[in-house]
Amino acid sequence: MENCSTKYEIHAPAKLTLSLAIKGVRQSGLHELEAEMVTIDLHDTLRLREGDTEVIYQGAYPITPSPTDDLIVQALNTVSLSMKVNVDKKIPPGGGLGGGSANAAAILRWANFKDEKKAVHLGSDVPFNIRGGRASVSGVGESITYLPYEEKTFTLILPPFGCSTAAVYKRWDEMGGPKSPNGNDLEPAALDVYPELQKWKEILERHSQKEARLAGSGSTWFVEGNYPAEGLIVVTTTRENF
Repeated sequence: MENCSTKYEIHAPAKLTLSLAIKGVRQSGLHELEAEMVTIDLHDTLRLREGDTEVIYQGAYPITPSPTDDLIVQALNTVSLSMKVNVDKKIPPGGGLGGGSANAAAILRWANFKDEKKAVHLGSDVPFNIRGGRASVSGVGESITYLPYEEKTFTLILPPFGCSTAAVYKRWDEMGGPKSPNGNDLEPAALDVYPELQKWKEILERHSQKEARLAGSGSTWFVEGNYPAEGLIVVTTTRENF
């Protein structure tokens, strides 16, 4: 790592969950998954400088999480560092794109912390996001098999609201653990908790003439392919971060 008096700029790419199957629930209440994940070129930008830890979010989503909930703060604590961090936030919170996990992983990667199994305590998406690229992820996020890079393009629609991951998983449990034919077992539960998601799914499907899939626990919908239009975002998969 370079001298910490220097100002740093690091990117935190979002992840897109291409498929998600829930395989069971541990005694701890955590859900065991089998998922294929990729990183994409939608990213937050973190600018770091020396000082007491403080995180300020700006950009499209100027959120204000408490220090105890802020994954950047938790990641800095994990590597025993204090930094002032300004975040140009382009990944929507509650969008199912792992923005908070991406930010935490960017800090760990910058600090040369690569222990994916230990990183899972910050969140199930954090271990994959440290390295990124394309991978099969299982367990509660700690078991990762990296796969060959495939350049793919996806079109996303980002509803103007987020989905609570905890609420969606809770509803999935209450519904008896439904399986989805669309490649994401959480989709029925997310639609039950947030019925307004259906409107945004239909907008993307009408434009692309393809069946849209939910990203993680929502709220983002995506289809494979390049279908630019107002209100839609076209992204490309990215290679591993190192």
